[in-house]
Amino acid sequence: MKRSYLFISILLMLFANFGAQAQWKKEKALEDTKIWRYDIECEGIAKQGAKLVKVWSYSKNPKHAIASSMRNAVHGVIFKGYAGGGQGCTSFQPLVNDPSVEEKYKEFFDEFFAEGGEYLKYVSAATDGSIGPGDRLKVSKREYKIGAVVTVMSDQLRKRLEKENIIKSLTSGF
Repeated sequence: MKRSYLFISILLMLFANFGAQAQWKKEKALEDTKIWRYDIECEGIAKQGAKLVKVWSYSKNPKHAIASSMRNAVHGVIFKGYAGGGQGCTSFQPLVNDPSVEEKYKEFFDEFFAEGGEYLKYVSAATDGSIGPGDRLKVSKREYKIGAVVTVMSDQLRKRLEKENIIKSLTSGF
């Protein structure tokens, strides 16, 4: 009888440890990418109202960079934009032109970009989620640069930011 209690206690501690470790990994991935180190470029023509982009995320752990690629892509459309190029791409100006807006609306953006946050409504993986061999680069002894192709629903994202009065509507004039 005592052995079964001991066995059950050990199992419970192991499961609790695995849950805590999974949560720690998610928090570490968020922390790893919170400084918004990424590059964004046009990947091609997307459907009307969307942008097909490749976002290059930097991280010490390749899995963290992959997990943060969607978050970085939405952030890039809002705050960075990208240059034009091949594949029919034209340059895209960021939805927000004033860098101080991110700090001014910090509470909104912290919640918006939180783990499982609302940003996920405006982005989807454009591929099956696998990363091509040329999109996984080791840039230093301890850091990776991972490229992922995603689609960002820029028109819907613009409407959401207009609703929050973060940016002005295109119909509001100057």
